[in-house]
Amino acid sequence: MKKEVQLTKVPKPMIFTDVAPTYLTDETMLERKQKVLENMKVEGFDSIVIYADKEHGGNFEYLTGFIPRFEEGLLILDATGECTLVLGNENLKMAKVARIENQLIHFPLFSLPNQPMDNEARLETIFTAIGLAKKHKIGVVGWKMFTTTESDNEAYFDLPYFIIQALLTSKNAQAVLKNAAHLFIRGDQGARTTNNANEVAHYEYGANLSSSSILKAMDAVEIGVTEAVLGNELTAEGQTNTVVTIAATGQRFEYANVYPTHKQVKLGDPLSLTTAFKGGLSSRTGFVIENATQLPANQQDYLERVAKPYYQAVTAWLETIKIGMQGNELYQTIESVFPKADYHWHLNPGHLVSDEEWMSSPIYAGSDETLKSGMILQIDIIPSVAGYTGVSAEECVALADEKLQRQIEADYPELWQRITARRSYLKEVLNIELSEDIIPLSNTVGYLRPFYLAKEQAFRCVKL
Repeated sequence: MKKEVQLTKVPKPMIFTDVAPTYLTDETMLERKQKVLENMKVEGFDSIVIYADKEHGGNFEYLTGFIPRFEEGLLILDATGECTLVLGNENLKMAKVARIENQLIHFPLFSLPNQPMDNEARLETIFTAIGLAKKHKIGVVGWKMFTTTESDNEAYFDLPYFIIQALLTSKNAQAVLKNAAHLFIRGDQGARTTNNANEVAHYEYGANLSSSSILKAMDAVEIGVTEAVLGNELTAEGQTNTVVTIAATGQRFEYANVYPTHKQVKLGDPLSLTTAFKGGLSSRTGFVIENATQLPANQQDYLERVAKPYYQAVTAWLETIKIGMQGNELYQTIESVFPKADYHWHLNPGHLVSDEEWMSSPIYAGSDETLKSGMILQIDIIPSVAGYTGVSAEECVALADEKLQRQIEADYPELWQRITARRSYLKEVLNIELSEDIIPLSNTVGYLRPFYLAKEQAFRCVKL
């Protein structure tokens, strides 16, 4: 049913403070390992070599529970289930607390420049010693799954050259070396693409933080406030952000800068705010004004031309998505209500979220990947209409069938209360007929103020 979008007085969504992080259980960690081993078995991999550094640690962390922070690291998982951790100087201590049983090998070349090289050994020697030279099919897992149409995606590797060189040198001449990141992140089969109740609770912590932070930042917008002050509102509980924090007013990227500065917010400025933690991103874009009369002369129709159609697309996304639908179906839904030819969005209108802000996406033109219970997804529709400021209300939700919903309710009753409150807000306040398969992990799903200074006003739907 087509709905009218109104900008009107709307109560703010509830935020939840003092929500403690949920640890991943031993059972979950074992389940993760078994999922990866099963994927290896299906494709005949004898071993996989999983790389990590501070920026690219999601697949490694999925099994170990940690990233190697300032160094590189490798986890070699054999089809038998045996694991080897290859770590530099400052992460040796992590092997004892890793969430997977392992054999530790010290490799000081993974350490920072000029640190001691005690126990130095060639990486080729290490690979040979742990039996990689006897394997027939070896998978290489960085962070990136390549999806080009004109190249051999399995032959692309996103690891440092010296690691790939060592693998090529030490492997059997007849052995096959292939990119195997898809075993973890591809929507139709990746181990990481679906989550159990414990994992949903684990990742909801970050989604709750990001959405609470974005609301606090929106409330802090005033004439004269600096980007730095707003940026400070986008941090929380000492947690590491999974994207570069955005608090950008007026013209962006001056001097090629991408960080908040001490620039002051001015009346009429466009303003973008974004923050993200493990499990969730929240983002907003709009104008620092109180009403439509203060819009720039060349954007007086901003609401009708850009903002309201965008909100209709977000609403359609939330009302249409369901377990079992193919990615292309959701893609075409957004194309029908928010045509790319008119609004010039070019990325996927939704993607998977986990320890990183963008893991992969089953939502693309022609996708036959099926949306599954346990997927955590970010609404990510980005219009780019020439001559107009953008608009955004990016947030995270999970898909959960009846079984998973009941499991969350039983195991994490406080989380279920938060989910219930978020659902009620969307349905009863914003008049969004939320898909029954959605459990909102963010507090501010569907909440959009296009005018930052009109703090009591937001969009909501009215049935025609």
